[in-house]
Formats: sequence, C-alpha cells, structure tokens
Amino acid sequence: MKQLRTIFLASALLLATVAAAQTRNGFDLTGALVPAAQIESGGPSKDGIPAIDRPQFVRASDARFLQGDDRVLGVMRNGIAKAYPVRILNWHEIVNDTFGAEHIAVTFCPLCGTGIAYVSEAGGKPLSFGVSGLLYNSDVLVYDRQTQSLWSQILAQAVSGSLKGTKLTTIALAHTSWADWKKRHPDTQMLSTDTGFTRGYTRDPYAGYTQDQTIMFPVAGRSLRYHPKELVIGLDASGKFKAYPFVELAKIKDGKMTDTLGGKALTVRFDPEHRTGAAFDAQGKEIPTVIAFWFAWYAFHRDTEVFQAK
Repeated sequence: MKQLRTIFLASALLLATVAAAQTRNGFDLTGALVPAAQIESGGPSKDGIPAIDRPQFVRASDARFLQGDDRVLGVMRNGIAKAYPVRILNWHEIVNDTFGAEHIAVTFCPLCGTGIAYVSEAGGKPLSFGVSGLLYNSDVLVYDRQTQSLWSQILAQAVSGSLKGTKLTTIALAHTSWADWKKRHPDTQMLSTDTGFTRGYTRDPYAGYTQDQTIMFPVAGRSLRYHPKELVIGLDASGKFKAYPFVELAKIKDGKMTDTLGGKALTVRFDPEHRTGAAFDAQGKEIPTVIAFWFAWYAFHRDTEVFQAK
C-alpha cells in the first residue's frame, strides 16, 4: 500500500509539473503554435502593464510635454491622424482605440523597438487587447479579453487559445519623430498623458537599452551581422521577408531605392534626419512595415533577406 501511495504521489507531482509548464500567468499554452518552453515571463503579471482602453487626445498645439525629437507612432486612418508618444507607450504597450467606426489596436514592445497597429477584430467581431506579461523571442505577447487567446505582436497571429492561428490585419504606421509627424499632419491628435494611470511619462524606464549589446530575454536565433539594436525596416511580401538596416539605407543617395520582393516591385524611402522610413507598392500605396531592432527581426525571420548598399 505504501508503495502504491508513493507511485500515486509521484505521478500526481509529474502531472502537476507538466500542467504548470503548460500554463504561464494564467494562460493555457497547451498546443501553442510556438514552443511553450520558449514563452517567458517578462516579470509583470497579467495586466501588470495596463493597456489604455479609454484614450484621451489633445490637439498638436496643446502637446507641450513633447519635444520635436521625441518618438511617436503615427496612424492616418479613415481621414483621422493620431500620434501615440513612445514616452507613454513605454508604460502601457497597448492602446485600444477607434478611427471612426473601426477598432484599431496600437501596440509597442520596448524590448524589440516594434510599433505595430492592427485592425482589432476576428471573425467580424471587435477585440480588446491587454498585456499578458509574457514574451516570446523577447517580444510582447498580448491577449484578447474576449477569448483569452495569446497573440504574438510581431507575427500578428494568435499562438494559443480558441483563436489560435488567426491573423490580424496590420495597417500602415509611422515610427518617427514628433516634429516629422506634426509637419506631415498638422491637424493630428496626440495621445494625452491623461491616461487614468499615474506613471512617470517624462522618464524613460528603458534608458540606455537601445545602445546596449545586451538582450534581456532568450531568443530562438541570433545574428552578429549588425549591432543587436540596429534599427531595420522589416518587410513581409507574400511570405518573403527582407530587412533594410538603417546603417545600409543611410548610404543611399536621397534615401530612396527600388527593389523587388516576393515578385512585387516596391520603393523604400528613408529619412535619416527623423530616423524613419516606409515602403510603397508600384501604385504608390504605402505597405505596412515594422521598424524593429535587428535582433528581434532576425529572431522571427531567420530566413530573411537583408538589403546591403553597394
């Protein structure tokens, strides 16, 4: 009897260990599209970094707490221009917003330098996102409050939960300086510091991180081709990936080049003054891209092509 009890307890302990390994921050990772063992806790608990659900905006002329060289994520959608200061996004990472009747989620991962915006709906139903406190390849995993599915920011895809495999539609977003965005869109609205939370928006909690060689969390693959925090414009064309490092784009006269990716012609424009860039198709329509640290782009796209200036 004692031996049977010992076997039972050992089996129960093993099952509990396996169950714990498949659960992080209260999220069930069973059958996840990415290895559960590579999903890390970033430190905060679920919603420990609070998303902004009721964003307030001010006119550009009233945005006095920003300097011209401060970084913003800019979205122009449905005739509405909005800017989201990185000073605020460093503390919240998600803004659930609307542009007219369209639900848009604006996300930022300070560890990867990635600002990405999506149409926040699946199956025709709107979604509201929160910060899970989990990371994959050092990139934030967000979750939708409707189904508790986990989503990879860079992959724009649900990696666990009932929506697993579902992709979000990314939209064009400018990662640029406040001076540049305000010049392009003088009638822009700017996300207010009146977020409902008390945070040190004048202080950068990641000061020094962009210059440091250190990556704080494990990633699936590393490349020493560039400084880990070298900024690149990352482009996905029909499943073909290419990175355009800023250090290479800076060598191009006038910052403009033509290229072909996935059988499609495109134009890349780089602005060294404001440290930003964008890509456009053959008809001149902007293609959604992501400005990211080199290490983050490579970790997700190890088969990426890389632009190198001649």
